[in-house]
Amino acid sequence: MNANIWTHVRARIDLRALADNFRLIRNVASNPVPVIKSDAYGHGMPEVAQALFAAGARTMAVGTVGEGVFLKEHLPEADALSLLGPLDEADYRVACERDLLVVAGNEEQLLRLEETAKRRGTAARVALKFETGMGRLGFAPEEAEQLAETLRGLRHIRVGLICSHLSSAELPGQIEYTREQGRRFDRIMRILSGRGIVAPGSLANSGAVLAHPELHYAWQRPGISLYGGNPFHGTDWEEKGRGFRQVMEVSTRLLEVRTLRAGQAVSYGATYVASGDMRVGIVGTGYADNYPRGLSGKGWMLLHGRRVPVLGRVCMQMTAVDLSHVPEARVGDRVFLLGGGGPEHISADEMADWWGSVSYEVFCLLGKNPREYVR
Repeated sequence: MNANIWTHVRARIDLRALADNFRLIRNVASNPVPVIKSDAYGHGMPEVAQALFAAGARTMAVGTVGEGVFLKEHLPEADALSLLGPLDEADYRVACERDLLVVAGNEEQLLRLEETAKRRGTAARVALKFETGMGRLGFAPEEAEQLAETLRGLRHIRVGLICSHLSSAELPGQIEYTREQGRRFDRIMRILSGRGIVAPGSLANSGAVLAHPELHYAWQRPGISLYGGNPFHGTDWEEKGRGFRQVMEVSTRLLEVRTLRAGQAVSYGATYVASGDMRVGIVGTGYADNYPRGLSGKGWMLLHGRRVPVLGRVCMQMTAVDLSHVPEARVGDRVFLLGGGGPEHISADEMADWWGSVSYEVFCLLGKNPREYVR
């Protein structure tokens, strides 16, 4: 049984905000393919996919082939692009059975897809992935000509997309690096087109969607901006990412209110010692609820519209906060770990800064708690 059913922590997902964010992206992008990998960044793939489909999305990008199957089971009308592509024999078989569009970034994947599709008497739909500067997966740009020749001999492969991934589109200081990735991708597209391999191109992530319109190509793949994260947080371009609403809000309960006397410590390791008498609250969350221990002595929560600092170490299911400036706080009050509304609301970008991470991780972790949806 999932122990999360006993936790007081709840993640509230506002699907109206998600749809609004998608519409904002459609104002600047011709064909956005929303990225819903990793359980929609912790927001819940089935519910997110349904909301995006209702808002007009028809193709959605998942991570694994298994996620593609999951999407098709819950939303058969949607098309699935698997960004990781097939990784084992079952993936190759299912990709052909379910007619998924799957990334292939090396010759072995292409040959195995060809063999599987031939054996099953069908065709495999492929997104050719090129490595243009991320340093991870994909064909090298100089392989483009040979790849075109290889594809001529593969009768069961249908190229549905040509793609790459930008590493630094959200960084003002990396404009030239991003443009160079674009130039490499453009050369690849021209080489393939000149040899009869014609398919839509896809390069732009959230950063490029909002800051590099020249790199949009036919398909765009927005991710973090869909969920209300600002890809330009902490940079001179921060204004470019404003206007999106945070989709996730996470809250719990205040379990205890007590007085900490001068000289008394709170939590493990006695890392916080009161300099004077103070009112302290014990909040029902900890690292077992994916509230990071890295927020010990650094994080903030929201109670009655005011921020309260985390005191001492985050425990497994409890965390102490300073209630000095919230005299009306009572046991049972709702405490927001993320969101909370009002001018003091807590953003995923801020929380990530406090613990030295990124908003993606904030959403993926806190989204593992029981979720409820606003439709």
